[in-house]
Amino acid sequence: MTPATAVKLNALALYAIAAVLLAAFYFQFVLGELPCPLCLLQRVALTALAVGPVLTLRFGPRPAHYGLIILAALLGAAIASRQVLLHIMPGDAGYGSALLGYHFYTWAFLCFVAAIAASAAMLLFPGQFAEGAPPLGLFEVAAVWLMLIVTLANGASALLECGSTWCPDTPVHYELLQGRGAGAT
Repeated sequence: MTPATAVKLNALALYAIAAVLLAAFYFQFVLGELPCPLCLLQRVALTALAVGPVLTLRFGPRPAHYGLIILAALLGAAIASRQVLLHIMPGDAGYGSALLGYHFYTWAFLCFVAAIAASAAMLLFPGQFAEGAPPLGLFEVAAVWLMLIVTLANGASALLECGSTWCPDTPVHYELLQGRGAGAT
């Protein structure tokens, strides 16, 4: 695998991470399902997954970048599995609506496992670790900007939801918009 191919694959990873976070926004803003504290932590871990690909686009492929992805994915998988275990009892409806039979936190767990597997697979191709970063095209630059915008939007959304205090276990409105008629149900 060439460094240029590795960079393209890392840009694709950024698009995939952004797509998962945009799906979370769909659940939040279209379906009116505010994320719980564990959901917010999973979003943080998904955002942390993007650090490795961004570093790869900036500095070229390095084993350490894939190591960062694996560490972020392990953290995210631990958080998501905690939420899965909270809702594993028979008769528990789970938190939020389901997509194709699985709740968002189950999908997040599967995404984290996929990120671990993909990063481990990428480490099997030492030819990508040549010196220097290949030049970036519009595809790669747009991936970084999209991820940056989605990250900032997630931060703003969490601030609106939680304000300057702990997030409620089962949120029903946006703390900073409370009393302004803009709360979600």
